Amino acid sequence: SEHLQKTGIPSGSQDKVSVLDSGPEMTEPQLAVDPVVTSNLSAKAPEFYPSGYNQNFNQNFTDSSFEDRCDGYLTLAEYVQDFLNHLTEQPGCFETEIEQFAETLNGWVIADEALQELVELIYQQATSVPNFSYMGARLCNYLSHHLTISPQSGNFRQLLLQRCRTEYENRDEATKGDETTRKQFHAFVLFLAELYLNLEIKGTKGQVTRAEILQEGLRELLNALFSNPVDSNLICAVKLLKLTGSVLEDAWKEKGKNDMEEMIQRIENVVLDANCSRDVKHMLLKLVELRSSNWGRVHGTTPHAEATPENDPNYFMNEPTFYTSDGVPFTAADPDYQEKYQELLEREDLFPYYEENGADLSGPGELYFDEIDDEMDPEIEEAYEKFCLESEHNRKQ
Repeated sequence: SEHLQKTGIPSGSQDKVSVLDSGPEMTEPQLAVDPVVTSNLSAKAPEFYPSGYNQNFNQNFTDSSFEDRCDGYLTLAEYVQDFLNHLTEQPGCFETEIEQFAETLNGWVIADEALQELVELIYQQATSVPNFSYMGARLCNYLSHHLTISPQSGNFRQLLLQRCRTEYENRDEATKGDETTRKQFHAFVLFLAELYLNLEIKGTKGQVTRAEILQEGLRELLNALFSNPVDSNLICAVKLLKLTGSVLEDAWKEKGKNDMEEMIQRIENVVLDANCSRDVKHMLLKLVELRSSNWGRVHGTTPHAEATPENDPNYFMNEPTFYTSDGVPFTAADPDYQEKYQELLEREDLFPYYEENGADLSGPGELYFDEIDDEMDPEIEEAYEKFCLESEHNRKQ
């Protein structure tokens, strides 16, 4: 009680104070507090990684040592699949990491079976993962020029084309198959289109060309898609032509072929006869419109000559409009343009010339400037005199 009075706590509040009886040395009371909420989390818990994330991947690809990079992977398939997944998630890393990837493969892929396994892994990734067809085609092009292994069964490019041929030969059955079969086939078609655009083949004279066999293959794939005009097949054909239409037409024209005209005719027949949806018909018509505008490519009227009124119908479109002394408008397209424009220049000579700071450049003795203050139009002069008389009359009133 005496202690409570010293600490300022009323004696009536003793029931609210809990004194721990821990011996004679414990004299100060302890206030009651809420219990502390404990957590089930542990500081020693392992780091969290999202599902599908490989903890060793970044370490393996950032280390510059070949032995260290390969130590984290037991098989070629694991190493390649991790790189493909990494490239899918971060396509911007292609330029910085592809060289090291190819170097690693050259030390690992030393047998026919390993090369075939590599081709299959890339093909599956390019045809099963959305939006990887373009990156897969770029990867195939790079490896076709940088892999050193070339067994009797064929080099990387030859094995890749053989793998594509397997799907190509089943095109008629695939376009008539169920939804899942058609979806897989359409992914293959778009990957083949990307290969045609990105796979570079060096000719005997060192020139770089596209694979002509892919050009012919794409034409037959288009025929197969149009032969079974269900919506999904037609949508795939539209995507294919939007992607490669301009390149295919240029290549066919070089050979004197009218294959693109035949494709456009087939599209028009499909729009008229096929039982496809209205949206798909609209897509097909938009494709025909795109082709009629040269696939959206813009070419100058005369690439190496200056535009003139004779070769450019829009030559006078942005020309300014001038006016004669009578107020008649004229432009550069007017037959008497030169004569009228010269007259305009002569009239402009009557106006004063000033520097930017306002200094008069006309010189002394100019007739215009000597008489400008003394002359007044008769009508204005008469109105001015009338105004002065009226003002004087009002003042006197």
